[in-house]
Amino acid sequence: MHIDIDISHQRLQLRDGAGAVRMDVPISSGVKGVGEVKGSGCTPRGLHVIRAKVGAGVPERGVFVSRRFTGEVYGPDLARYYPQRDWVLTRILWLSGLEPGRNRLGPVDTFRRLIYLHGCPDELPMGTPLSHGCIRLRNADILALFEQVPVGTQVHIRD
Repeated sequence: MHIDIDISHQRLQLRDGAGAVRMDVPISSGVKGVGEVKGSGCTPRGLHVIRAKVGAGVPERGVFVSRRFTGEVYGPDLARYYPQRDWVLTRILWLSGLEPGRNRLGPVDTFRRLIYLHGCPDELPMGTPLSHGCIRLRNADILALFEQVPVGTQVHIRD
């Protein structure tokens, strides 16, 4: 299994070992475009690996802050109370770059930049770059993906 993310088309595909598409869903990448430098708010390109899976057993729309489940479940009341929050919901697939100097080590290290595949409020648009650098998915999509991929799954992000 491997994951292909096409930034120009705002799509994620999960492919099996034979290359067959097992999942094809819209995403939302960084509103500031693509780029690898820490603090840029951009989505990093290149080859990555899922280094950690966070959130097994957390309810759908469960809220994460600093990769910890807060005990809250996202809904209209939380949205009104925290209108500026960058919501990380349901599950987290934490990425680590595989290309030294491009997306690994130093100021371009994807893992230290805290770049994830994660759920977000379902009312947010998909197919449009709006995140702070992560790859956002619908909650049902991140749940399905989380169940199908192990730690170590390769992720290719291209523009």
